[in-house]
Amino acid sequence: MIRNLLPLVALAGCTPMVATETPQAGPEAAAPGDGSCKIDGLTDLVGQAASSDLAADAMRRSGARTMRWIGPDTAVTMDFRPDRLNIDTDAGGKVTRFHCG
Repeated sequence: MIRNLLPLVALAGCTPMVATETPQAGPEAAAPGDGSCKIDGLTDLVGQAASSDLAADAMRRSGARTMRWIGPDTAVTMDFRPDRLNIDTDAGGKVTRFHCG
């Protein structure tokens, strides 16, 4: 019986695949108030010590829904999330940069 199914499986692998693309929403598609991240006005926090209070303040001011700390040797995913605030820190735990994604 398995011998009879083998040709069907081989033929199924030869059928053409139809490629479809789902349009990805970019940062320009984000509407205000939808949780999209905006880093304007966070420059006064650069140089401060990383803390949960700083993160909460930065999230509130940026409008982001989520955040992540990125240290000097931290591995991060490359997925873009318009609602995520990234806070880069140096080896001493000081904030060096804010960016969205």
